[in-house]
Amino acid sequence: MLSVKEQMDVIRRGAVEILVEAELEEKLARSLKANRPLRIKAGFDPTAPDLHLGHTVLVQKLKQFQDLGHEVYFLIGDFTGMIGDPSGKNETRKPLTREQVMENARTYQDQVFKILDPDRTRLVFNSEWMGKMSAAELIQLAARHTVARMLERDDFHKRFSGHQPIAIHEFLYPLVQGWDSVALESDVELGGTDQKFNLLVGRELQKQVGQPPQCVLTMPLLEGLDGVNKMSKSLGNYIGITEPPKEIYGKVMSISDELMLRYYELLSDADRASLQQVKDGVAVMPGGRHPMESKKALARELVARFHGSESALQAEEDFIRQFKQKETPDDMPTISVASSEPVWICRLLHDAGLVSSNGEARRLVQQGAVRLNGEKVEDPTLEVPPRGEIVLQAGKRKFARLVFSC
Repeated sequence: MLSVKEQMDVIRRGAVEILVEAELEEKLARSLKANRPLRIKAGFDPTAPDLHLGHTVLVQKLKQFQDLGHEVYFLIGDFTGMIGDPSGKNETRKPLTREQVMENARTYQDQVFKILDPDRTRLVFNSEWMGKMSAAELIQLAARHTVARMLERDDFHKRFSGHQPIAIHEFLYPLVQGWDSVALESDVELGGTDQKFNLLVGRELQKQVGQPPQCVLTMPLLEGLDGVNKMSKSLGNYIGITEPPKEIYGKVMSISDELMLRYYELLSDADRASLQQVKDGVAVMPGGRHPMESKKALARELVARFHGSESALQAEEDFIRQFKQKETPDDMPTISVASSEPVWICRLLHDAGLVSSNGEARRLVQQGAVRLNGEKVEDPTLEVPPRGEIVLQAGKRKFARLVFSC
């Protein structure tokens, strides 16, 4: 293992807060002396079937701990997923069924091992201990915290003050997450900044049962492609890790230079010297790397992580050909449209799979991001006449060839 100082340099990278940093240094020192790796925990509720880059910020930090020689626990919250994490929400989440949770959990397992070493990762489900807890034991767990303490949590406080309903089961969520730390005897727990309250509950519960309290490390919430809002599928500003290579590559190339630095720090495996070179390049400092070349390197790295190095190189070639030489891609999907009547442009975009909804299609047209046979579409009410074959483009990267038939 590296020295405590060297490990802390790696651990601090990208972190918002470490509570308590002196305690973590002590844990690392004891770990080195006893040659015993620390137990590093991060929990993920399988509330959606696919992960995006925002989710992988924590996974990358887990990998760094793993590379430092520590024991990583990737906890799938199949029990907490049925409660629904209230963090940052102004209303009660709709509970998921057991079947939905387990289906999502299976996809998580497939996806996280694109980053983590499966041979050095402990995959655990919190139903292993929570599912065995009796009603009496759950009441005893609830007795370990007060309503007053729960209402100190920012989102609960805002909802209570704004006369928004808070369901009783939502108070159980931080306690169950905290009890996961007790069950695993974790030394360090990672979470987003919106998870700080829950992470500290785990620390408190460990103290109550006589365990050494875990240290808490919070990571920032990754901004999406718009550079403003948290990366989210609902906002359409995300990069999914299961998206095709050319989609991932193209989306990374579309971000600003400032956001590129953020992504490098939170997502890249680049060492400190390489990261400084990227910063110098963005700052246009002598000897720095040009921002465009840095962005290409980041796009290649992320595509290679999820699809392999050959796919990354092919995605780069496609990007250069399509956007630098302004060529239309050869491998766009061909969609048959059975209609002899004019078809609404938004419906065509949706049926071609270029958008997820008519509303998204309308927004793209209004933003000037839709082209029909290379010409910008400006009217979201446009009716497209059936005329053999057309090429539709949505944004910079999505194309489809539509063939009309009566």
